[in-house]
Amino acid sequence: MQHLDRSTAPRLGILMLNTRFPRVPGDIGNPMTFDYAVRHAVIELATVDRIVTADGPSAEVMDAFVEAAHGLVEQGVEGLTTSCGFMAIAQRELAGRCRVPVISSSLCQIPLVQAALPAGKRVGVITIDSTQLTAAHFAGVGAPTDLPIEGVEAGDELARVIQEDLETLDVKKAEADVIDAGRRLLAKAPDVGAIVLECTNMAPYARTLARALDLPVYDIIGLLGWWRRSLEPPVFEKRTLGAEA
Repeated sequence: MQHLDRSTAPRLGILMLNTRFPRVPGDIGNPMTFDYAVRHAVIELATVDRIVTADGPSAEVMDAFVEAAHGLVEQGVEGLTTSCGFMAIAQRELAGRCRVPVISSSLCQIPLVQAALPAGKRVGVITIDSTQLTAAHFAGVGAPTDLPIEGVEAGDELARVIQEDLETLDVKKAEADVIDAGRRLLAKAPDVGAIVLECTNMAPYARTLARALDLPVYDIIGLLGWWRRSLEPPVFEKRTLGAEA
């Protein structure tokens, strides 16, 4: 049997939905998004209409996720994530059936973000479809179930392209959809002190959104960077005060 060199294998495995829509830089499906190696695996059964639902994936789809996860672990990955925030509803099952840590969704970071906020402030969530994101998705990752949410389904571009799995995307229009959703969220919930982006396809617009709302914005890419840092902490002993000044 061929020896697996885990020191050179990508440490993060990404369980991808079966889609054809564009994966722009910043999207979890674009390798250029990361400054470290990742390994993607597409789950053929995991189409958008089967995952972005109030009920979550079926048992058949979950089995396909777990099978792909085992395959990535055999290739050397030491942690797993998915390409859809709606997989939060399956966090406990995925983690329980896999042999390495699993971060199923950007929503996993909500409890930490909420704990960091000042008194009277709470997390707000922007999602691809607010009509399908339920208390069960939040409960799946130990987050409060009554958080204010806003979707981009009323927009012109991002939700349409993703839900219809179209092959072209107007990035500027998609960005505008996310910013508009953020402004609607703050209008109805002015006590929001931070934004968590449910959708992994929204990470490319996090910077512009943070500036537009003057609030911290958390996405899946930042969460995965936090996880990876735990595997390879920086070396500090070679730093000096003079070098840092």
